[in-house]
Amino acid sequence: MSRTALVTGSAGFIGFHLARRLLREGWRVAGIDALTDYYDPALKRRRLALLEAEPGYAHLTDRIEAPGVLADLMAKHRPEAVLHLAAQAGVRYSIEAPRSYLESNIAGTFELLEAARAHPPAHLLIASTSSVYGANEKMPYAECDRADHQMSFYAASKKATEAMAHSYAHLYGLPVTLFRFFTVYGPWGRPDMALFRFVSAMLEGRAIDVYNRGEMMRDFTYIDDLVEGVVRLIDAVPATERTCAGDSLSPVAPWRVVNIGNAQPVKLGDFVAAIEAALGMEAEKRLLPMQPGDVPATWADTTLLTALTGHRPGTPLEEGVRSFVDWYLSEYRRTG
Repeated sequence: MSRTALVTGSAGFIGFHLARRLLREGWRVAGIDALTDYYDPALKRRRLALLEAEPGYAHLTDRIEAPGVLADLMAKHRPEAVLHLAAQAGVRYSIEAPRSYLESNIAGTFELLEAARAHPPAHLLIASTSSVYGANEKMPYAECDRADHQMSFYAASKKATEAMAHSYAHLYGLPVTLFRFFTVYGPWGRPDMALFRFVSAMLEGRAIDVYNRGEMMRDFTYIDDLVEGVVRLIDAVPATERTCAGDSLSPVAPWRVVNIGNAQPVKLGDFVAAIEAALGMEAEKRLLPMQPGDVPATWADTTLLTALTGHRPGTPLEEGVRSFVDWYLSEYRRTG
């Protein structure tokens, strides 16, 4: 018998890839996405059309923060696994429009938790972010490190959802795993992210803005590696026994956080060089200082992920960037 999953944000970058992977493994998937205009809704509609072409997919266009919407959806589909990807993303946009993060990330997650309390899934998996590590200087980032000094309201809203989920796990016995992902990239990515912006600008003959003069370090994680980790975590339901030293399992609840990253930080300048190699052209670069809300480096300790799932992300940057460029040229019919 097919298993059923609910994927929130199913027309978004990560939600789309995750929903498609589950469908192709024989899951029934209920998806919800508001198709907001934070970036081009046409890209979201193209992703959604691919999902709707797959048997076993049912879609609802609505906002997760609308009271009762998620509860009704879960009552209808009774998902075994809930994968919560819907969120207002973006560090920089949170400086301009913090209320949207309050509504989607905090109020929306509250609605999800209430729906899960009324209709408990076997496992609730919620997307967090490496941005919660904020001003931490110890690297690589490990899940049991304190993360108390977020640098943006986006990061603060995600840290809040981690704490909210812990309270529900403790009070109502909801098994919850939060995955902190590190700079995810790949085909069907968001237009506001660096890879999409750089490729688009270079093909159009525009200069690219390189912050911190290219000295920032990011743990770039290819989308297929992230999805593999999340899918394997579905059956790694938090219980009462720690899996390994450094397990973030709560002492009072079936709750843990898990990093998903490539565990290989790369200089932004080297990332640009990989794009130049894939496109066969040199970028005109505007070297700029660090932007407010950004951190100079991210680096994931993925020991816990491997202990729980056996998965160790490792797609080489050059391979992942080439896959994105191939998709971009095909999707946007650029000839460069």
